[in-house]
Amino acid sequence: MTSPHTSPHTRPLRFGLVVFSPATRAEWVAKARHAESLGYDVLSVSDHLGMPAPVPTLALVAEATERIRLGTLVLNTSFYQPTVLARDLATVDHHAGGRVEIGLGAGYDKAQFDRAGLPWIPAKERVDHLERTVRELREALGSPQASPPAAQPGGPPILIAGRGPRVLRLAAEHADIVGFTGTAPVRDGDGLRLGGPEEITRRIAEVHALLGDRAKDVELNIPVHRVLPSAAGGAVTDVWQNELDLDADALAELPSLLIGSPKECADQLVERRRRYGLSYFSVLEPEMEAFAKVIEELR
Repeated sequence: MTSPHTSPHTRPLRFGLVVFSPATRAEWVAKARHAESLGYDVLSVSDHLGMPAPVPTLALVAEATERIRLGTLVLNTSFYQPTVLARDLATVDHHAGGRVEIGLGAGYDKAQFDRAGLPWIPAKERVDHLERTVRELREALGSPQASPPAAQPGGPPILIAGRGPRVLRLAAEHADIVGFTGTAPVRDGDGLRLGGPEEITRRIAEVHALLGDRAKDVELNIPVHRVLPSAAGGAVTDVWQNELDLDADALAELPSLLIGSPKECADQLVERRRRYGLSYFSVLEPEMEAFAKVIEELR
């Protein structure tokens, strides 16, 4: 983590990798060590049924690495009882030497709830549970009586990710890191689509307004869905399983997309920090090698 009390527009950049493809222990170890060697700051795992369980996976990654921080992007809090979750995360953070970052979300996919045999509760109740989870994690992980004791002062930093007004208000009030999804609901249906530039930038502006004096202490995160060469800029039609109807100018303005040479992409990230206060970028695993060239350019 970076030092607190830093201007969001000058905060040091951080780079995360969201990993979801490895199937075996050896593949996870190799991927984690390679990410660390490429200069990534954080390796994060998702929380979807049909994929490896996130907390045990973080324990494996911790054992296989030395420097890289370990995150969840994000835990579906509706799946968990907060006190038990706090114990499990505290244990992994203790064993990892204080490298865990806890990413939380309210859950959005009804199919996941169906598969888990859990009732699909209204959004208000899911966000209520997210808020309860954040409060209980703060209390449990920051307590001097915590067992195991906190490996990081006050407990691991908490990222809250979402796109709805209430989740973003919750993040602005309680999170160490606010995560923007870069997505929006699918028109006339269930699921998500890639958000457009105006939609995403409006959410970022709303969070800045909500943060107020906390802006200097809170990191802003956004995914990088694709890293594309300049030649492809005018012909991008599919990103993150979404058909796009954006022209080249709109694509260039999309904060969750990078188009250009490594130097041009590096300049785009610096500009997005200056313009939006975004300083923590999490690239999806298929873009791991392409984004590593951008990291190298920046450093």
